[in-house]
Amino acid sequence: MRDHAKKMTILLTALVMAFSITIQAHAAGKVRIALGDVASVETLAFLVALDRAKDRGLDYEMTAFAKEQLAIQAVIGGQMDIAVGTPYSVIQKTNVPIRNIFQLSKLVFFPVADKKYKTWQDLDGEPFTFHARGTGTEAIGDIIIKRENITLGQRSYVPGSENRIIGMMKGQINATIVDLSNKNILMEKAGDKFHVLPGIEDPASDEVLFAEIGWLKENEESVAILVEELLRTWRELAEDHTILDKERKARGLLADIPKELLEEVDAYYKEAIEGGVFDPNGGGEEAALADFIFFVDAGQLEGPASDLKVEDFWYLAPLDAAKAKLGN
Repeated sequence: MRDHAKKMTILLTALVMAFSITIQAHAAGKVRIALGDVASVETLAFLVALDRAKDRGLDYEMTAFAKEQLAIQAVIGGQMDIAVGTPYSVIQKTNVPIRNIFQLSKLVFFPVADKKYKTWQDLDGEPFTFHARGTGTEAIGDIIIKRENITLGQRSYVPGSENRIIGMMKGQINATIVDLSNKNILMEKAGDKFHVLPGIEDPASDEVLFAEIGWLKENEESVAILVEELLRTWRELAEDHTILDKERKARGLLADIPKELLEEVDAYYKEAIEGGVFDPNGGGEEAALADFIFFVDAGQLEGPASDLKVEDFWYLAPLDAAKAKLGN
């Protein structure tokens, strides 16, 4: 009995020590980043900034989720520390303490349709395909149909602009909204069948980096490194769109992506910079105010936009500090 009790005491002690080590490892361990999409050419700028941050000691692991909503829920539930998405509606409706810290990209998207739909009026009551429920593409669609005074028919959801243009060329999708590069691919390959319909001006945020505010304040050093490298990368990109492909090759990023897609990296980022997809100032208050107007107009935020407060949706301290360090 004594031997058994002694063994149990040793086992319990070991378990307690192991549990303690696990908690300490998590507390000082990797930053868990949730990506609501797959790693691709479109996310290369983010991947480069992350790898640069890793050079400075940021230890992280990234998990790709099938939908943006899942990434947001993972942060709310504590399974992830930082995520990519546009959580404005979630913040307002649930009052969760998550805040945006950096604008990764703007909603430079284009409505494309079969040429049998000559105008938006021809799409009244017709089916339409978006990226995912409650995302930027659907917000754009909701603003446009309000402007055009029409009602869409059945709404379908297919994540990924590249997947939607494949669906169009296969005859499975007749009208959707896609990003800049995939709009150009579609027009190049099937411009005889499809065309671009009038979209919107002054694009809002497409992807924003966000986290729970308590975590942001408790991990100031890691957050500072990450935001500084994002801002540095975005500014270099604005000056030279070829910097990302050079960094990709040097760092071995996107090694699993087909070669033909990687050949388009420079062309994609040239178009993206010219189209205003990336803000070299990282968004901040200016982005928040533009987003309020856009998402209220889209019905995803309750307004009026003028009543919404930046501090309820953004934590500006990391970006302001990065600008002060790198130069405004």
